Amino acid sequence: MFEKVLIANRGEIALRINRACKEMGIATVAVHSTADASAMHVRLADESVCIGPPPAAQSYLNIPQIIAACEITGAEAIHPGYGFLSENARFAEIVREHGIAFIGPTPEHIRLMGDKIAAKQAVKSLGIPTVPGSDGAVSSDAEAARVADEMGYPVLIKATAGGGGRGMKVARSPSDLSLALSTARSEAKAAFANDEVYMEKYLQRPRHIEVQVLADSHGKVLHLGERDCSLQRRHQKLWEEAPSPALNAAQRQEIGATVTRALEKLGYLGVGTVEFLFEDGGFYFIEMNTRLQVEHPVTEAITGLDIVREQIRVAAGGALEMEQSDIVFSGHAIECRINAENPFTFRPSPGTITHFHAPGGLGVRFDSAIYDGYKIPPYYDSLAGKLIVHGRNRNECLMRLRRSLDELVVGGIDTTIPLFQKLVREPDILNGDYHIHWLEHYLAASRPTSAK
Repeated sequence: MFEKVLIANRGEIALRINRACKEMGIATVAVHSTADASAMHVRLADESVCIGPPPAAQSYLNIPQIIAACEITGAEAIHPGYGFLSENARFAEIVREHGIAFIGPTPEHIRLMGDKIAAKQAVKSLGIPTVPGSDGAVSSDAEAARVADEMGYPVLIKATAGGGGRGMKVARSPSDLSLALSTARSEAKAAFANDEVYMEKYLQRPRHIEVQVLADSHGKVLHLGERDCSLQRRHQKLWEEAPSPALNAAQRQEIGATVTRALEKLGYLGVGTVEFLFEDGGFYFIEMNTRLQVEHPVTEAITGLDIVREQIRVAAGGALEMEQSDIVFSGHAIECRINAENPFTFRPSPGTITHFHAPGGLGVRFDSAIYDGYKIPPYYDSLAGKLIVHGRNRNECLMRLRRSLDELVVGGIDTTIPLFQKLVREPDILNGDYHIHWLEHYLAASRPTSAK
């Protein structure tokens, strides 16, 4: 087992990793920008190293500085968390070239799944169903028109190197196609320095279902059930729950077994999430995230497993100590992402937290690095915390979530708490009857006139 791990991230996920390491008896090193000098993960780690000024490109994305911090402190391994360098294959290669363990998949698998076209082709060959679409990138408007005519409208145009909804546009008719293509290419070029796009059939009311996997270096792959991440705004998840209210037991077993078989063939290592669109009983692969997910706590809640602990163990060469039959799913869990944003306009709201009270009680968890007097900097993601609630069934979970949201206080900044206080009382949410476009429609209909 590692004796010292460097955490190459910030915020709540850095604190989450620090906690797992401490419980395993592993010393920790926090890296931070000058803007994060007083951050909670810096305060609680055994050592800390400043790696640059506030801009992420000069700090949390600064590979030489992170490697130097490892060498200075004698850290044996790097945990990248999520975001930043977590899915950067070259970073994983550099880490290993310096004799440091990378707590994540192999660079080859990160690179494969980071290319949306290559990933789709790979999983299709492994027996995972995919959304109908182009065989690869579309190079011209004429080719795109031919593919769209074959699939039928509407169609979805996606950046091959995309993520977070950038470089993604819908064309609902032939007259929309040219503008959608040029806009998607421009966004992809700006965001990823790669304007290559491909096309998929646009599903009308799908659910976003993802399967959590865990694999060791001895050939064992386990799935930890599914999560439903269908409540999204601009392709950004806001609410996640497990298990999905849309699946039955047979569908749950089918997709879990399909993913497990595929990743065994691939020789995957570490944690990962295979994401699908689900509509009319069919699953369609959209992407695989080769890292820890923001929403991993809902899976921990229904399985009782510490996913970060297992991730560290398998990265150190340890074998998974359970079988698939040992994974027991208990109750229901929901996570709400509490962002430092206006709940109606979603404008970021950095600033000083003037008062803070976390909810408590049975089945309530609040993962956050904020505290009274903490100043949320304007340079990074707006995620301020994650409220995770577990109950014996979905109804109990929803009632506990309602109570916990009313108990949660984050003062001095705008947050998305009021939005969730409304959502947890909506009939469609209470009935589990929603899809990936539901929240966008709800927000458009319910936004105050002054905010439109």
